[in-house]
Amino acid sequence: MLRTIAPSFTVSAPSGARIRDRLRIDVGDEKALTLVGQHLGRHQRADLAERVAIGLVPVKEARRAERKKKLTGVSSSRWAGAMTRVSEDQYQLSVRCLCDERTGLRRAIGKIARRLAVPCGQRRGRVRGYQDRGERFQKQRRLQALQARLAVVERRIAGGRPSVVVGGRRLAKLRHHLDQARLTAGEWRGRWDAARLFLTADGESGAPHGNYTITVDPADGSVRIVLPEPLRHLANAPRGRYRLACTVTFHHRREEWLDRVTTHQAVRYDIVRDPVRGRWYLDASWSAAKDTLPSPQEIRAAGGRMLGVDLNADHLAACVLDPHGNPVGEPLTVPLELTGEASRRDGRMRAAVTSLIQIAKMHGCTGIVVENLGFTEARHTGRETMGRGWRGKAFRRTVAYPHRQVPGTPARHGLPPRADPDRCGPGLYLPLGRPALAGTSRRSIEDHGHRASCGRGGDRQTRPGTTDPASARCDRFRPEDRTAESYRPDHIHTQATWDHEPTQDHRHAPPGRQDLPEPK
Repeated sequence: MLRTIAPSFTVSAPSGARIRDRLRIDVGDEKALTLVGQHLGRHQRADLAERVAIGLVPVKEARRAERKKKLTGVSSSRWAGAMTRVSEDQYQLSVRCLCDERTGLRRAIGKIARRLAVPCGQRRGRVRGYQDRGERFQKQRRLQALQARLAVVERRIAGGRPSVVVGGRRLAKLRHHLDQARLTAGEWRGRWDAARLFLTADGESGAPHGNYTITVDPADGSVRIVLPEPLRHLANAPRGRYRLACTVTFHHRREEWLDRVTTHQAVRYDIVRDPVRGRWYLDASWSAAKDTLPSPQEIRAAGGRMLGVDLNADHLAACVLDPHGNPVGEPLTVPLELTGEASRRDGRMRAAVTSLIQIAKMHGCTGIVVENLGFTEARHTGRETMGRGWRGKAFRRTVAYPHRQVPGTPARHGLPPRADPDRCGPGLYLPLGRPALAGTSRRSIEDHGHRASCGRGGDRQTRPGTTDPASARCDRFRPEDRTAESYRPDHIHTQATWDHEPTQDHRHAPPGRQDLPEPK
């Protein structure tokens, strides 16, 4: 069954920023930070347990003022405010995760039940039964397991009692499999204790340098921390504060940070410990002003160029589009290899998105248009709709990461918000959705530059390097399964040829050839 084409939309600008700098502390500072983090973490976990016991009630009935007053006696009013705020956020996030899990389980149960209603090897309408009795038996067992999980989830949602593990459920279960994780009990304990520290201070506008609890002086980079009441004996600065022996600089986005702290605008600080490297870090974060972004229709009406992007198995295929949806110049290929650990995949994804932004700015594009595939519903049902065997497994792995990360990633990597009421001026926007991909054009963007665009009326062009027009027809493989046949990792390919000049009436004319202008 074909998926419904949803209306295109513009991705919102980043809601804030977060930067990090290393804290090169000595032994005394590390001991003080550990004591403070353990003390606050213990009381924050107790507050979270109390919030879960209250259940799913309106925010005004969560007794936050009462809980905050109780925590103030063992910390301070600002520490208590941060702890109750984190508890509420964690509770609401856990409830949303339960609701998402319930939606996914219902979709999987419905899909399997519809296929079980059809005899083996037969088909009723668009529903196909399972291949043999063995597979049908396994699916019946799978259905019972999913129904049992759904009953547990619904019971937790009805009672408003989600299960929350501070520090992470995965790390907690890892304690029983230390040999497989190649960890000792001491190493695991270090990671567990580091994950359960609480050293988060919310910003406050009007406070000294934007934060009264954790203050960073922009003049010399010194860091001062307000100690909880039971730990005031550790103070080495006036008014119950502890000053770290090291300083911070914040090289990344330093000017933005300085603009806020010098004008005493709110800045949140988090002190984090990395037990693997044995390092401490200070994170600074703040929210950005919300601006109204133009709709895809307004961007299209402005008449600017767009950079269309198509997601494939191991590369991103891009092409510059004119205001009428015609390809301009040659398609571009950005290699994208998403293998290895998560940090490596994220780095390669950021590098690919950075390349797209550079290409868009180089050719004067108003925005970047990405197809918003998502495969959300298909991922919930898994192999029931996404294929079986090695081919289905490879396809599920292909759509699991890039189709979730790419659409929203450019908005976090250099697409600034636009406050100009005229809008659609200089700058980059990110419309999502297939209708926005080609405007009113009926042709698709090149997947890799090897397949020619096919218009109406049988207009076909040959692939580069071939002479047979029949070889230019669209192949039978899904776009998500196509891979780049050859590319140099350090260069972006431009492979394709066009034989005609572009025309404004692109619905009846084949794509034209037009050289890209000089980079602006």
